Amino acid sequence: GVEVGPQPQGVARADVLDKMRKIVKHGLDFVQLFNEGKEFPPCTIEVFKIMEKVDYPRNKNGEIIAIIHPKLQDQDWQPLKNGDPLFLTLDGEVIPYQGNCTIYPTFINEAAYYEKKQAFVKTEKIKLTAKHLRLPVS
Repeated sequence: GVEVGPQPQGVARADVLDKMRKIVKHGLDFVQLFNEGKEFPPCTIEVFKIMEKVDYPRNKNGEIIAIIHPKLQDQDWQPLKNGDPLFLTLDGEVIPYQGNCTIYPTFINEAAYYEKKQAFVKTEKIKLTAKHLRLPVS
């Protein structure tokens, strides 16, 4: 599966659809070239690994007491460092990110995840190395 976004529910955005088409085309191009016997050299790529899901701050009754801070809104995949604004309480208090490493939040404030008690997903940027790849000769 391919998920490209963020995109509000029920909305068709041309820019997001274009990104999805490009990703699918690259995938199909790779399969075709691989099947034709093209050799792919080793390579390294940066990816984002999911660490954990983060809920909204809640009171003892389970009610949300803070929202995503405006500086974090629409900042999917951007670095979030210790002390950066994370949430804003309904009283106007800023709740900063408290962590020992930089994270890259995604799925920030997505409507579909409210019922799942998810404000965003913490990811870390890592490097993966792919070995040489070639279709075996038969």
